[in-house]
Amino acid sequence: MEFCELEGKRLLVTGANGLIGKAILARILSENRTTEVYALVRDEGKARRSLSHLPQERLHYLVGDMCDLKAEGLGIHYIIHGASKTASKAFIDEPVEVIHTSVLGTEKLLEFARVNPVGGFVYLSSMEVYGTPSTDAKVTEQSATNLDPMSVRSSYPESKRLCECLCAAYASEYAVPARVIRLTQTFGEGVDYYDGRVFAEFARCVIEGRDIILKTKGETKRCYLDVNDAVNAILTVLLYGKNGEAYNAANEDSYCSIYELAEMVADAFGQGKVKVCIEDRGDAEKLGYAKTLKMNLSAAKLRGLGWSPKVALKTTFERMIRDMRQQFSKESSENP
Repeated sequence: MEFCELEGKRLLVTGANGLIGKAILARILSENRTTEVYALVRDEGKARRSLSHLPQERLHYLVGDMCDLKAEGLGIHYIIHGASKTASKAFIDEPVEVIHTSVLGTEKLLEFARVNPVGGFVYLSSMEVYGTPSTDAKVTEQSATNLDPMSVRSSYPESKRLCECLCAAYASEYAVPARVIRLTQTFGEGVDYYDGRVFAEFARCVIEGRDIILKTKGETKRCYLDVNDAVNAILTVLLYGKNGEAYNAANEDSYCSIYELAEMVADAFGQGKVKVCIEDRGDAEKLGYAKTLKMNLSAAKLRGLGWSPKVALKTTFERMIRDMRQQFSKESSENP
């Protein structure tokens, strides 16, 4: 997809050093020749190293916390807000920080957009706002949630829900052009070798020739999304979405259980040396994992804006494994 509307514009991107943030920057700076991006990062040195392959003359770093954002006078046209704590263990160990980072940071950005009017604001939310659906029925943007606010792990999805409500509130009361995109689990090329999520562990097992060990029975089912398809989805909502509304983003064809996903990876990339084993010790929730669920997201509303996923699940893994192999080889050569 082409997004010519971004030519000559200035974008503010939070979470710029994360997987999706880096992919957004790469897409915009490589395909839009006159677009400038202001990346909000905590560690400028780390950001410059990980983003060194991008055109630096149109990439500007804003260093600090969202709550201390100082971007007045920069003439920002669009805001993509993707910063949040995403490590499952943090949802249990640092629930207060998870909530504060999400809610206070989002309020700060929305207030900035109110005082410094922008053409579009998109908040990157999560499928987790729907809680733990128990059937294979399609989950639409109008589906209810069964989240337990007294569960510590709800710090992540409940804070996401409140941020969504803040977006709707600012859109209604102050006419801020805020939209929400609810992303399913997103990965692909660019995932850090030591990422703690299951898809990265599956890839590491293939690369290192280890069996895939599941800490649960792998019964949770969900859709997945390639990072490049996610970037297209985010920019589509940013430019063409309706103010104060939410959109699911998922490749509906990828819907499967974690166990089925592990089997697919082992069969497709394990060269007969990797098998799937289950070691369910009954402590999944203590590790930050969500309860067993069936998150069969419908992306019909987003497809109505002209978006559709292009990358198959197996292709996403193929690209990620190739990229992670290169990271592993580079590290091994530098640290023999």
